[in-house]
Amino acid sequence: MKLFLFDFDGVLVDSLDVYEQTVTDCLIKINQPLTRGREEFLELFEDNFYESLKSKGVDLDVFMKAAEDILAKIEYTSMKPFEAMSPVLDDLRKNHTLIVISSNDSPTIEEALRLYHLNGIFQEILGSDFMFSKKEKMLYAAKKYKVDLKHIFYVGDTTGDIKEGKQAGVKTVGVTWGWHSKEKMAAARPDYLFDDPQELLQFK
Repeated sequence: MKLFLFDFDGVLVDSLDVYEQTVTDCLIKINQPLTRGREEFLELFEDNFYESLKSKGVDLDVFMKAAEDILAKIEYTSMKPFEAMSPVLDDLRKNHTLIVISSNDSPTIEEALRLYHLNGIFQEILGSDFMFSKKEKMLYAAKKYKVDLKHIFYVGDTTGDIKEGKQAGVKTVGVTWGWHSKEKMAAARPDYLFDDPQELLQFK
């Protein structure tokens, strides 16, 4: 059995606009706004998102408190699932364990998966309400499900995903249909770099 760990935003769903707006609104609410728009927003994901916020002087407790009301107003219809992922997930889950590891919060992910008819596919969702570090979430999953690191694949769409996957010692799979460009993802040197979800089936 292999363990497949999937990022949510940019891998399973096209949510860049809504996520950017949510983070932008949260930072405005705590008087620490982004000043360079999308470019600056995407830079937050070149490393761990929450560590990037801390490096900008953001108090994470204050940020998360500000996010509560804003997250409650998210329009899930503004996010769209990547349709090509659904059959791939259905195929992989027949023989392997699938988990979501994300910087997003678990209730948001759970509701989106329900609306997109993707609920029941993932064994577990480890969001920001579990812990902030994706590396630590990966190691937690490895220990809980008793899977050797060489049989664990983390699928992400940002350079921060790849960095944390490497730090955890798992196989890293960069995808090019998400938030960071193919060139940026290639520069992060993932173990695999895929342009199409079907390529994930080579691991089954």
